[in-house]
Amino acid sequence: MYDRIKGFRDFYPGEMAARRATIDVLEDTAREYGFREIGTPAVERAEMWTDKSGDDIVDELYSFEDQGGRHVTLTPELTPTVARMVVAKQQELSKPIKWFSTRPFWRYEQVQQGRQREFYQTNVDIFGSAEPEADAEILAWAADALTGLGLTGDHFEFRISHRDILGGVLESYDAEIDTEAAIRAVDKSDKISRTEYHDLLVGAGLSADQAAEFDDLIAGGDLEEVKSFADTERVDAAVENLQNVLAAAEDFGAREYCTISLETARGLDYYTGVVFECFDSAGEVSRSIFGGGRYDDLIEGFGGQPTPAVGVAPGHATLPLLLQRAGVWPDEEVSTDYYVLQIGDTRTEAARISRNLRERGHVVETDIAGRSFGAQLNYADSINAETVVIAGEQDLANDEVTIKDMDSGDQVQVPVDEFPGDLERPTLEDFA
Repeated sequence: MYDRIKGFRDFYPGEMAARRATIDVLEDTAREYGFREIGTPAVERAEMWTDKSGDDIVDELYSFEDQGGRHVTLTPELTPTVARMVVAKQQELSKPIKWFSTRPFWRYEQVQQGRQREFYQTNVDIFGSAEPEADAEILAWAADALTGLGLTGDHFEFRISHRDILGGVLESYDAEIDTEAAIRAVDKSDKISRTEYHDLLVGAGLSADQAAEFDDLIAGGDLEEVKSFADTERVDAAVENLQNVLAAAEDFGAREYCTISLETARGLDYYTGVVFECFDSAGEVSRSIFGGGRYDDLIEGFGGQPTPAVGVAPGHATLPLLLQRAGVWPDEEVSTDYYVLQIGDTRTEAARISRNLRERGHVVETDIAGRSFGAQLNYADSINAETVVIAGEQDLANDEVTIKDMDSGDQVQVPVDEFPGDLERPTLEDFA
């Protein structure tokens, strides 16, 4: 007997049905906004990550040398891949480029709640627009997708900030500061003690007094106070951009879900502008549900022309935690529209009925195991069949089939040439 590898999951039909229903809402909402689906490879050159983050990141990758001697890795995230794709056909693609995809990724990291080594995300990205409306459309898509899943503003919030606000405030100090290290410290601030947080800020170059001052300023979230403190064009421009994004989000219907949170930093170094994270409003899910933001420099970093970009990636491990807490996670069960039950040598007629129902787009099963009447009826119940069509030898001899409603147990005989007839979804009520 083989054990499943730690950090990887099996999805049996019931849970997969709930996952598929969730994914369908995310993807259908993306299509409504004009995002186009793409497909991407499971394996990429490891240099796409080591060149940017150093060789130490290899410990977090499922990397190996392939038969051609190339250092490759199972893809740990999508953004570098789509950046590579944009660069490859940058002159041919109409702008803005609006793409989405749902797929698995792999990272060798500590397994914990909402974090596996194989995980799934739906990525939604816009390339080619630096306007606040692009950021706002990403927020609007996320809000519409979540409300489409049954959530409300009581269940989630988007904590939104701007990387240049943090960077600009840090730049205003008269000290040699490792800005990226300080921003990573801000990103960790809600996961560690204040002492540990201040120690990280000091390690990034702030004095103890400056670390405390910076903490108070950022935690306060007052944009005017931040502008006054920094008194730089960089911070002024960042605050204006953030306010413009929020104004556009108001028009797009997403502003009510947004809270200014300057402690929201996003740990990845490629973010350049507005960033946001989605959190459980009640705080019962201990970590961010998902996040996103603007990464205007990434395409150029991959050898392309300067191209602004913004995106978001809901993960399929944390999102179910939020949906379950809110009581809107889809039922983990399979569903079947019709089961065509056979008694005796009735395969030809049962197959005809099954084909006709499937042509109407219904989920239909029929017996393929030579089971008894009782066994077939039990199976129909186990797959949550709504209607059972009984094609028995005696029924067919009388030119009839029996229609049975599985919820009520009621049944009725119907002329065989009238089922399914011209009806799109025939049920017992149509013939009772």
